[in-house]
Amino acid sequence: MKTILAGLKTLRAVAFVTWKEWAAYRSHMLLSLVVGPAFFLAQVFIWRAAYAGRETLGGFTLDQMLLYYGASSVIYYLTMDFADWNLQMLISSGKFLTYVLRPMSHRFFAFSQKVGHRMLGFLFEFVPVWLIFFFLFGIRLVPASVFWTALSVAFSFVILFLVNYSTGILAFWLTRTDGIRSLVRLLRDLLAGVFIPLSFFPEAVQRALFFLPFQYVSYVPVRVFLGSYELAGWKFDVPVIVAIQGVAVIVMLVVTELLWRLGIRRFTGVGA
Repeated sequence: MKTILAGLKTLRAVAFVTWKEWAAYRSHMLLSLVVGPAFFLAQVFIWRAAYAGRETLGGFTLDQMLLYYGASSVIYYLTMDFADWNLQMLISSGKFLTYVLRPMSHRFFAFSQKVGHRMLGFLFEFVPVWLIFFFLFGIRLVPASVFWTALSVAFSFVILFLVNYSTGILAFWLTRTDGIRSLVRLLRDLLAGVFIPLSFFPEAVQRALFFLPFQYVSYVPVRVFLGSYELAGWKFDVPVIVAIQGVAVIVMLVVTELLWRLGIRRFTGVGA
């Protein structure tokens, strides 16, 4: 119990410091007030044209599709992560050596940083964009179940961090991971349902995606937000798919730990 309380105290301290640090650059976050709504507006034009003469596409009505993209956009502001870039930078510069000597794991430190960064993002990105969607586009972003949506978004928060952190660990082998990070980011967003809902993929691909971590980053929390889940013809009640998402968190923790143990053996402190 004391260990847990000490960990929470550390997390709070690091998150608070990160909050204060990024608060000095909050104008960068204000770009979201343009980028997010602009992307959504493009989706409005695209899908209105695609739905011409049709009632449904991929199992979605037009209103459901716009709600899907609206929910996907605001959930991203709650889960956004830069752990891959940060870890790669520290390893390639040799500055990671200072974290090796600290009495806490860098993974926990980086996660605590993300908590502080996204708390700030909640105020300067999530809330303003939610209001823009509500008043400007008339998109009522109200989840079918607040509890299950909040839990699913929390799992998404952790999974995205672990996926990105695992990508950053590759710097132990590659030193510079700009190319692989860009590729992983593209594949992650594509296979997470950010660009198009996963129900538009061929059924064989959908079945494969069910066993990969990417759908749990965006597609699952958005479907939980909408109140139902279906992929590859499989339908699950919301509590069930959220429980499966929780299992995915555990699997990613194991994968990240294995990669970490293999990678840390190769660290030489180059550039330090």
